[in-house]
Amino acid sequence: MKQANIPVTGMYCGMCEAHVNDVVRRIKGVKKVSSSHSKNLTEVVYEDGLDLEEVLEAIKGQGYDVGEPEVSEYEKKGFFGKLFGK
Repeated sequence: MKQANIPVTGMYCGMCEAHVNDVVRRIKGVKKVSSSHSKNLTEVVYEDGLDLEEVLEAIKGQGYDVGEPEVSEYEKKGFFGKLFGK
């Protein structure tokens, strides 16, 4: 799995965050999404093989501007991820 940190401008409140999350969550292959209007950032965890351009176009289609995503391998966080090294 991969994680993309996508700069998103045009979000001004929690409802904007929810709007972006809802449209991204509908894309097949997206496992997790969270947005922050204060950081101008949307974080997306997705399966290998997903076309990230589809995510960017979905966000743009809702009237938000997106920047160049930073993509990395997803590292599971939390207690069990640290305990078992996953």
